[in-house]
Amino acid sequence: MMNVGFVSLGCSKNLLDTEMTIGLFRNNNFNIVNDPASADIIVVNTCGFIESAKEEAINTLLEMAEYKKQKCKYLIAMGCLVERYKDELVKLMPEVDLFIKFSEYDNIWDQIEAVIGKDKDEPEHPCQKLDFLDRVVTTGQEFAYLRVAEGCNNRCTFCAIPGIRGNYVSRKIEDVLEEAEMLAKSGVKELIVIAQDTTKYGIDIYGEPKLAELLEELCKIKGIEWIRFLYAYPESITDELINVVKKNDKICNYFDIPIQHISNRVLKRMNRKSDGNSIRNTIAKIRKEIPNVVIRTTVMVGFPGESQEDFDELYNFLKEAKFDKLGAFAYSKEDGTPAARIKEQVHPMTKKSRYNKIMELQAEISNEIQGSYIGRELTVLLEERSFDGKYYIGRSYMDVPDIDGVIFVKCEEENLEGQFIKAKVTESRDYDLIAEVL
Repeated sequence: MMNVGFVSLGCSKNLLDTEMTIGLFRNNNFNIVNDPASADIIVVNTCGFIESAKEEAINTLLEMAEYKKQKCKYLIAMGCLVERYKDELVKLMPEVDLFIKFSEYDNIWDQIEAVIGKDKDEPEHPCQKLDFLDRVVTTGQEFAYLRVAEGCNNRCTFCAIPGIRGNYVSRKIEDVLEEAEMLAKSGVKELIVIAQDTTKYGIDIYGEPKLAELLEELCKIKGIEWIRFLYAYPESITDELINVVKKNDKICNYFDIPIQHISNRVLKRMNRKSDGNSIRNTIAKIRKEIPNVVIRTTVMVGFPGESQEDFDELYNFLKEAKFDKLGAFAYSKEDGTPAARIKEQVHPMTKKSRYNKIMELQAEISNEIQGSYIGRELTVLLEERSFDGKYYIGRSYMDVPDIDGVIFVKCEEENLEGQFIKAKVTESRDYDLIAEVL
């Protein structure tokens, strides 16, 4: 039995493809290992969204290629970087034995067998395709991602995703619910609903958005305690969706809304569907209807043609809005995107300066918000022990794993991993909280 190791780069949507690929190898009688040094086959699922992700993917492939000097016989690359640059990669990286584009996943096993050969212990009816129901969850029993759609139709001028992942394609509600039931039976307590744009879920197959309806159905599944959804575009956040979050205790009072900018001039150049006023109104409405809501956003600085006035408008808006969580990134010029052809590219030093100013501002806002939680009682999902054993590390409804902060809970009781407990916040840090169990 050959050993297979995996490295998954990029976003949670990429991780799901990795988990399904792990399931495919497992169902075809391969042994899954965590240490690449013990792997006969290493599979790297690459990201190719922005320049830094491309560099990470290339460096990871080169690093994994070193194991071919030891036990590893085959190195396989798949994912977004391969989708964008397969022809170039084949020429530049002879160390890699097989490149699989995202658009080739339907015959992924045929390609793999063509390189590694057929195993004598191969099942009578070998698994051929990636399947959500065969995935091996790698995030533990505390949470799992639930992808409801693939691709994107928004066509933001800076984004390469539609060219990589294709048009928006929703999964049927019954298929999503079947997977959610399977995850719940396996012990998963939190579902994180994802797509490139979750708020467009269902519109392509049902003629109207179905996210609100899907969330209500997910709330009926026994064993699931928390549900949250990410990547909600502001123009598609309806009163119905807000009300569903408001009235269902299982749905975390958490909105992830990537606004990108607030200047109408920049938003128009980005081909975003919202304008500054509609963004302001949506945020105000959510906060009015759900007083304890946490709102996270993402903004971009240095988009081609962004003037000092545009940036100042964004800065002042963020200072006023005081988002609970915020991620920022500087514009990256991506091959094949309309924004890459705009002549008014912002100087790299200007982009870096603007990025730093935004992050410095958000650090001040975050410090203020974090301090306001001292003395509050929170429900915390405990996930692991700290290295020194003094704390449990967990999250509240306010925290998305691997994106937001964590809560360090002082507690001497053993074996509470995966449990929900009540804790009182005693201290705050820039992005994390310290609490004691009640």
